[in-house]
Formats: sequence, structure tokens, C-alpha cells
Amino acid sequence: MKLYGIPNCNTVKKSRDWLKQHHIEVEFHDFKKLGLDTNIAQNWLKQTDWTKLVNRSGMTWRKLTEERKQLVQNAPTALALMQEKTSVIKRPILEKNGKILHLGFDESAYSKIFNFRS
Repeated sequence: MKLYGIPNCNTVKKSRDWLKQHHIEVEFHDFKKLGLDTNIAQNWLKQTDWTKLVNRSGMTWRKLTEERKQLVQNAPTALALMQEKTSVIKRPILEKNGKILHLGFDESAYSKIFNFRS
């Protein structure tokens, strides 16, 4: 199982803390240090719409020029942006065997995924 994100992101911290507290081991993939593999991103884009993977309410998106935002219209253009600016990716992404289990962090969703009672 892997958790993709950025270590200083508050949502990623909450996710990692929850997983640690529940003794669930995950491999952490730091987008800042390791980037985003094209095949992994393409796999995600087959599982969910690009609009869910690109965090359009985050600071990275908001700092883009209007012209750059307008270029992101579909999965290929979203992929290019996600690889160029990994901070624009919705995080964390919890994945197991290539399957997205959850985007973002939600305690009740994690509890369901791991069969814990809240």
C-alpha cells in the first residue's frame, strides 16, 4: 500500500497520523522528492476523472495564470500539469496494487476502508 503526497501538507499529515495510530504500514511517496511517474498517473486517470485529481481549490492552482488554467481541459493536459507541478495533485492519494482507495483524507472513509469502527 502506498500513500502519495507532500510531507508538509496538513491533509497528508492527518492521513499519515491516522494510519500510524491504527498501525497500518504504508510506503510514502513524496511528490517533491520523487516526482510523478507517467504510468502511475495514467493509471489514476483511468480510475477517476482528471477534475478529481487536480486540486483546483489549492494554492498551486490559484497561482497559475488564467491562460495556463484554460489549457487544462482533459486527462492529457491534466497529466502534463500534474507532472510539471506535483503540488496541484489532490492529496493524499491512498493506493493499493495500483487501485486508488481514496483521494484526500476523511477519517470515516479510512475507517470503512480498513474496517475500523469510528
